[in-house]
Amino acid sequence: MWQRLGAIIQKEFIQTLRDRRTLAIVLILPVVLLFLFGYAVEMQVDHIPTVVVDNSRDQRSWQFLEAMETSGFFDIEYYVQSEAEAIKAIDEGQARVAIVIPADFAAAVERGNAQALVVVDGSDAMTVQSAFNAAVTVGQAHAVDLLTEKLERSGLQGQSSSLAPLDVRTRVLYNPDIRSLVFMVPGMVALILQQQTVMLTALAIVRERELGTIEQVLVTPIRPWELMLGKILPNILIAFFNMGTILALGVFWFGVPFKGSLGLFFWMSLLYVFSSLGLGILVSTVSTNQRQAQQLSALILLPGMMLSGYIFPRSQMPALVRWAGDLLPVTHFLQIARGIMTKGVGFYFFRQQVWVLLIYGVVVFVLSAFSFKERLE
Repeated sequence: MWQRLGAIIQKEFIQTLRDRRTLAIVLILPVVLLFLFGYAVEMQVDHIPTVVVDNSRDQRSWQFLEAMETSGFFDIEYYVQSEAEAIKAIDEGQARVAIVIPADFAAAVERGNAQALVVVDGSDAMTVQSAFNAAVTVGQAHAVDLLTEKLERSGLQGQSSSLAPLDVRTRVLYNPDIRSLVFMVPGMVALILQQQTVMLTALAIVRERELGTIEQVLVTPIRPWELMLGKILPNILIAFFNMGTILALGVFWFGVPFKGSLGLFFWMSLLYVFSSLGLGILVSTVSTNQRQAQQLSALILLPGMMLSGYIFPRSQMPALVRWAGDLLPVTHFLQIARGIMTKGVGFYFFRQQVWVLLIYGVVVFVLSAFSFKERLE
């Protein structure tokens, strides 16, 4: 058995190494994606280009604008004369935010009913979220400062401390600087492992069928499951090589912390790969050519990116969509990867996901093995 299996593995390695262009793409693409995410993707947007309509032009309006700019979220690029001109600047893409201050701003501050309008470009989801939250927070903090100053001028310094009877302080666990890469890298590892195992396995089997060489292999004493295992093992090695590259670059280049056990992460990755390989074989059994295999693989990969919680929180999704996401192994492995890498927790904290992956892997692998055998026959 081992001799037959070894022969198939050797044959797969020779085919993989012979196609150097595809091999280079497979090995380089994850690194390129990591650098794109590392340097180009930032979930929290700051230094947003801002245009100002200051109809008051007094000390109060300048103080308010200074507070907005000092926050680091708003970069005041230039001033215009009217709200219409400010919205035109947003339409033209010259600014993302407009701050409109009315003419009687200083007097309204003294009366205690001042208002300022912050117009945010809603066509950019990340910008609108960051700008909206920053505007509310900075506006409230500035309002408290103005009220405190007013009480002090009135000789009521002692009452200023009672204006805020509740002091809420926040502490962010595991990622205090809220760096996007800290939760991006575990997700990238999960998606890369799934992409490599599903797509490469499906393409390897379908390509063999297209070339007509699989019939030649089947006339040998090799059994179908040995052929299947021999074709997926090289892809496992490539997937783990890429996983190691991404982890090393994430930890040593981008400074992403790895707080948990590396050995535990390896064994959980192996379980996850086992589950994904079954999907790859299943895709190969229903595909008649490589193009169909690529499209079906993409059909699995894209929902994995959207529904697994990699980018969007699953708690905000409708129940039916969450259930669809539960059918993908990446959804469960993502929680394991983030638990080990970011939180440093052990097996006990994600044992439920482990059981799901184990049962999922056995069911899909057995189903795909039977489908593969029937297809060969």
